[in-house]
Formats: sequence, C-alpha cells, structure tokens
Amino acid sequence: MLRTAWGYAAAQLPARPAGILYSVVKTVSSKGNSPNIRNIAIIAHVDHGKTTLVDGMLKQTNVFHANQAVVDRVLDSADLERERGITITAKNTAVVYGDTTINLVDTPGHADFGSEVERILNMVDGVLLLVDAVEGPMPQTRFVLRRALQQQGLMAILVVNKIARPAARPDWVTGETLDLFLELGASDEQADFPIVYTQALAGRAGFEHDALADDLKPLFDTIIDRVPLPDVDPDGPPQLLVTTLQYSSYVGKIAVGRLSSGTLKPGQEVAVIDGSEEPRGARIGEVYTFHNLERVSREIVDAGSIVAVSGIEGIGIGDTITDPEDPRPLPRIQVEQPTVRMTFGVNTSPFAGREGRLLTSRQIRDRLILELELNVALRVEDTDAPGEWVVSGRGELHLAILIETMRREGYEFSVSQPEVIYHDTPEGRQEPFEEVYVEVPADNLGAVSEMFGRRRSKLTDMRHTDTGGVHCTYLAPTRGMLGFRQTFLTLTRGNGIYHTLFHEYGPFAGDIETQDFGSLVSADTGPASAYALTNLKQRGTFFLPPGTEVYDGQVIGQHIRSGDLAVNPCKRKPGTGHRVTQTADEEQLPPHRELTLDDAIEYLNADELLEVTPNALRVRKKELRQHVRDKEARQKKYA
Repeated sequence: MLRTAWGYAAAQLPARPAGILYSVVKTVSSKGNSPNIRNIAIIAHVDHGKTTLVDGMLKQTNVFHANQAVVDRVLDSADLERERGITITAKNTAVVYGDTTINLVDTPGHADFGSEVERILNMVDGVLLLVDAVEGPMPQTRFVLRRALQQQGLMAILVVNKIARPAARPDWVTGETLDLFLELGASDEQADFPIVYTQALAGRAGFEHDALADDLKPLFDTIIDRVPLPDVDPDGPPQLLVTTLQYSSYVGKIAVGRLSSGTLKPGQEVAVIDGSEEPRGARIGEVYTFHNLERVSREIVDAGSIVAVSGIEGIGIGDTITDPEDPRPLPRIQVEQPTVRMTFGVNTSPFAGREGRLLTSRQIRDRLILELELNVALRVEDTDAPGEWVVSGRGELHLAILIETMRREGYEFSVSQPEVIYHDTPEGRQEPFEEVYVEVPADNLGAVSEMFGRRRSKLTDMRHTDTGGVHCTYLAPTRGMLGFRQTFLTLTRGNGIYHTLFHEYGPFAGDIETQDFGSLVSADTGPASAYALTNLKQRGTFFLPPGTEVYDGQVIGQHIRSGDLAVNPCKRKPGTGHRVTQTADEEQLPPHRELTLDDAIEYLNADELLEVTPNALRVRKKELRQHVRDKEARQKKYA
C-alpha cells in the first residue's frame, strides 16, 4: 500500500485527532489531451543516487539490449562528471512504461549549478525528490525544492534511497522531509507527498522500507498515478519555450523545450521571440522527441511532449518558438544572478605558448562568448585592459568547471583570485551571504567556531547528532567562504562536512583576514634542484618536485609564516671531488603538495594569478619582477 506524508504523520500519533488530513491516492486528470505522457525531474543532493536510479529505470524498461555492455551512471556522459562523481549539466531521456511515455530529466545536485535546475523545472510537471536513507534531506536539496514548490507549484514524490544501508533510518528521514516541506511553505496537497523506498543499485522499490519488490514497478506506478498530465492547449498556436540547447555536427544548434500548445512538424514556418521588439521568422528543420537515450525524428509532435527542434539559427535559451500569424510569447526564464567573479586573461608568463594551442585574446574571448549560449547563469564582461574579461558565476565550482573544460579543449590563459560581487544600494554596500550547514566531531567544534568567527559568521542553529557530532548552521559572508575548504578539512582532519546555500544580499560585514600564510616565490628561472629545495624545506611546503622548470615570480610553495619570501630554487650544489649519489638530496625532501584546480583557486591571493594550460597549473605573482613588488609593498606600508 502506498504511503504518503500525512499518512506517515498520522501513524506517529497515539490517536487520530479531529481535523487531521488523510490522503487518498488517485489518478490525476488533465485539461489537455496528452494522456500517455509524464514529464518529471529528479532532484537530489550530491551523491544520493539519482543518476544510479535513472540507470535502473532505463534497464528495466528495456532500453539496452540483453548483451549490451552498459557503463554505470550512463547519463553522466562527460569526463568531468565521471571524474568528480557529480552531475554538471541537466540531461533528459524518455522511457516507455506500459503505454505511457515518461520523460525523465536528471538534474545537478550542487547549488553552483542551480541555473540548470531552475530552467529545467519549466518543462516538467512533477519531481522525484530523492534523499539518502541515512543522511535525509540535505541543504542543497532545499534550493531546488523551494523552486519546485513555490515558483512552479509542482507535485513531489519522495524517494528514500539506499534503504539497505546498515544505518538506514527511514522514519527519521520521512519526518525530516515532511518538516522541510512545511518549512518551505508547501500547500496541503504538496505536503501530502507519496513515499517510495528504493535500493537504486539493485533496481528495487517498495511502499514499505522492509518489503521491497524485485523491480522498480512500485516507483513507476506511483509516477503514473501521482504526476499530473501535461496541462496543454492542443488546439492553440504552437508555443515552445527553449529551455536548453544541444549541438550536432550535422544539423548545428538544437533547441529543447516542452511544447505547451499546438503542434510542430519539419519545414513549418514559425516565429522566434527573443526579447527584442519584433518576432523574427524562421523555418524548422527537423523535429525530434526523446526515446531511451536517443533523439528520434518525428513527422509531427503534439503538445505536452519534450521536443528538440533544429534548423533555427541564432536561437537561445529563454526564446519562444511560436506561430507567425498569432505570436504568443511565454515568460522568459529567470535565474538568480551570479555572486562570484574572476578575471580571465591572456597568459603573460615566460612559459606562455609552450603547451596550449588556443591562447590568443580572440580565441579566448570567442570561447567565453560561446559559453554564454549554454550557461545562462554565467556573465562575461569586457574590461579596459586588453586581453582581460570579468567572468561571473554562481560559485567557485561553477567557474572551476568552466576553467577545467577550457584547458582540456587546449586553451591556455590565466585567472585571478575569486571575489564576490557587491551591490551598491541607497542603504550602503551589500554583499552576498551564504547559509552554511556544518557537521563536525564534537572535539573540533571549538576550532571550527573560531574559524567561522574570523570570517564574520553568525551561528543561527546548533544541535547534537545521534552519532556524537555537532550540526551547526551559520550565516556567513560569501567572501569568508572563498578558500574555506582546505582550512576546514585540515582543522577537522577530514572528518568535517559542510554545504553552502546562497541566502541573500545583506549589509557589508567588515574586513576579513583569511590568509594565514604567505608564498615562497622563485627569484630565478630554470629547473628546480633537489639541493636548493632541501636547503629551503624548513621554509614551507613545496608545490613541485625537483627538476620542474620554474620562472622568476612563480609561486613554488607555501611559506610557514605570513608574508611572501623570495627564494632561489634553481641553486646548484658547488662542484667538489667528493662523490655522492644523485638521489641523496631528493631522499631528504618531504613529499610535495600537488595542487588540483580547486586547491589552486582556493590558494590564490589578491596579488597572484593562476596560469592554466592543458598540461600544468602554475601559481604566479601578477607582477613578476621582485624589485617592483618590494617597492609596491613599501609604498603600501607607509601610505
């Protein structure tokens, strides 16, 4: 028997008080004529198993051949998604269950990619809210769920996944989720969500956590019964809001969205409304729908389907494809504005041009402008300096993914330290604040509280967990969270967990000092020698091994004290008649710290740049000349 949230709440009470709402499962109806279509998005926190669940749904609807080799997380097709274990871009597929087509949209779980979720919700009629059976609803679930409930008015199905974990606590998870729905202002109908328990890895589901079926049939049946049919006007003029874009080397740009009314077919004359005063005419090339993992060409598509359309040049996200005789624009997609920015520039280091093949200002600018067509949360602005652009995004990870994608494509460039975007208002300067959800062992609470205090954060909630940890909620300036991760992991010895969620813009919180250590800066150019590094090892931690080529002004390590220290890593051992093994110096060196892209971005100071090439990441000073840096430091000290 299908469980619902109100039914769960009633079961926790000793008696049934008057006035309690009880649910009756019923099949929904629709105004349109799309009885065989369900459009649904899957939203969840990072690593709660939504992509694995989609794998199981695909396998059980016979998407793959019996002898076909299938990789895990088939929708996470990009290399970066597989390496990081997260979904970066929303993807959609469709499966056929009985006589019903279920359009599934797999969405990112990280808040930095919230723009993907915001626009995807425009073309679905319900959501699967997937939560871990141990962790329950997590902070980044709040953002997407708030959008789905309040702005889109969507109905949700709670899927409690990983129910077979030894520490699973399904009743607690259900209660926490119900509290979250009520906290987010869900209506009575939305809060009475159905509950399905799953073990996605094994492809099993059930209405009771201790009685799972051998397949996902309970989940499919709940989707059919509880997700509303598309609310469409089949007899009206065609209306399609472009929600996302794809690209094909054969037909070019492909616009994807839900057809809200009318029909579309190949060769049809349409009007495109892109925010300008007048619609422009266009002709459709091909019309596709999604089936399994492929686009399938159709002769005609009716309202209610998720459609892909080719042949329209200059189409963009948020545009409306409609009837030229009766143009009716749909509301453009609105996403939250960026909060963090970085300066992208041409690489000006002495090693420029050695490793990258795309490194001119024109090539870099064209690539950034191209990204704007697909990434609606990104902003690119020209600056007064030649060869530099300000790129704004939703967070450090949002920009880091762009940087990593460009370097893998062969681009070579430099980026600056991330900084927040301020708003100047009549009440004064305002800056973005984050809600930070932290869970740490009790022994680390004092050090973590001190670290948040230095970052101008306010503690808003604290409670002890069943596992002996402490769960805290802070309201922190986004500035204080830049470069936070490495310090936090060091303080908690890797046992701490934290998540951030944009809260709002608020009054400027004051100066924040987050840098405790300076940099070891090379004062020479050449290969770093083991002899020099051995003599310098007490000065700090190195970022490179002996034999690595360095240049004057490059940061080769982290100083143990505040302030920078110029060193010569290229110094050679004086020649003597004494013979010694070549590896003697290297054996005395401690292991170097190899910076990942995320580590390097966190490490950057205001006077430093990150040199990004396909083969290397190098931290350097903006001003490479040591005497100029010393002069500027003296002027700043006595100013």
